[in-house]
Amino acid sequence: MADTARWTVSVSKETDIAVRSFIAQRGGKKGDLSKFIEEAVKWRVLDQSLTEARSKFADLPADELQALLDEAVAATRAPQTR
Repeated sequence: MADTARWTVSVSKETDIAVRSFIAQRGGKKGDLSKFIEEAVKWRVLDQSLTEARSKFADLPADELQALLDEAVAATRAPQTR
C-alpha cells in the first residue's frame, strides 16, 4: 500500500475481538488488520455494485440480457484500432 489514507473507525467490542481472533488464528502480523479491512471493503463495494446492476436488469428477459453480455464481451475482446 504505497498511497494510504488513515481512517478512524468504530466497531463493537464483539466485532473487534472476532476479527482480531480470526486474524491471529491464521498467523496474522502487524498491519494485517488494515489489509483485512481493505479487502472486506473492496468485496462489499463489489457486492453492492453487482446488486445494483442486477436490479437494473431484473425486468429484462434472460435471452436479451445474454445478448447484451455477449455483445459487450465481443467488443472488449476485439482488437483496438486507433
